[in-house]
Amino acid sequence: MFRSDDTGKLILRLALGILILLHGISKLTNGVGFITSTLTSQGLPGALAYLVYVGEILAPVLLIVGIYTRPAAWITVVNMLVAIWLVHLKDLWVIGKSGGWALELQGMFLFVALAVAFLGAGRYSLGGSSGKYN
Repeated sequence: MFRSDDTGKLILRLALGILILLHGISKLTNGVGFITSTLTSQGLPGALAYLVYVGEILAPVLLIVGIYTRPAAWITVVNMLVAIWLVHLKDLWVIGKSGGWALELQGMFLFVALAVAFLGAGRYSLGGSSGKYN
């Protein structure tokens, strides 16, 4: 029988995974220099910038294929919280020119990742709905 909740989980996973992965591919292409300098300006080790590859390459791939989905979603949540803290905190309470929240993209990524973390992958995944890896 067709399960609309599993289809919804698939759509959430694919949308989040693909869109975050595109940011990761950009970091692979252009490097993490901006993140390194932002971290060091906050008094943190610049080497932490390389963790962005976990949050924007590894976690999205796991989300897309549907294995270790909940941990991958939690990694994405942490990744987005760090991004908001490091780069976007000044806009946290700002309404943009078009009337929406200035951080609506980051907020959407954050809240979709939270939803996937609580919902799991669903049965349209390599791990299956009750699979060992979900």
